[in-house]
Amino acid sequence: MASAIDHIRSLDKPGFVALLGPLYEHSPWAAERAFAVGPFDDVAAVGASLRAAVDMAGEPEKLQLIRAHPELAGDKLRAKALTESSMSEQASRGLDQLGEEELQRWTALNAAYRDKFGIPFVICVRLHSKDEIVAAMERRLKRSEAEERAEAIRQIHDIARLRLDDLAAKLEVQS
Repeated sequence: MASAIDHIRSLDKPGFVALLGPLYEHSPWAAERAFAVGPFDDVAAVGASLRAAVDMAGEPEKLQLIRAHPELAGDKLRAKALTESSMSEQASRGLDQLGEEELQRWTALNAAYRDKFGIPFVICVRLHSKDEIVAAMERRLKRSEAEERAEAIRQIHDIARLRLDDLAAKLEVQS
């Protein structure tokens, strides 16, 4: 019976990227770079390697990673045109079930945020309630662009960590 880390260690580079590339939204380059650090002692080491790959990336790549994230409660959610992970994460907070008034508020906040920073608002929705997310959007609109880019990367790391935990749990069950 193979553990999650045994399964990950057994992968060649294309397999590693195919399995772990989706953890960072539309940014398989993080997994490509992390692969070179292996073999890994445990799943936490895989996560640390992915995180380091993103942290060592240049600003243009980090900006591209941030922009790969969908707006919360946006058009793509309603059209079901998000990755499976993003769909599930947003639905877990009811963002796919907003009433008209709530939707207008979210749309206005998303637009204000994108207008000010040129990026979508990114937060690890699984770690916050719907009300906490709205409060964070309002609070973070008062920050500088540099603060928001750094915060977006921190939130993306939280998202990827939870996705990795889910993947590891799934691999453990399969083994």
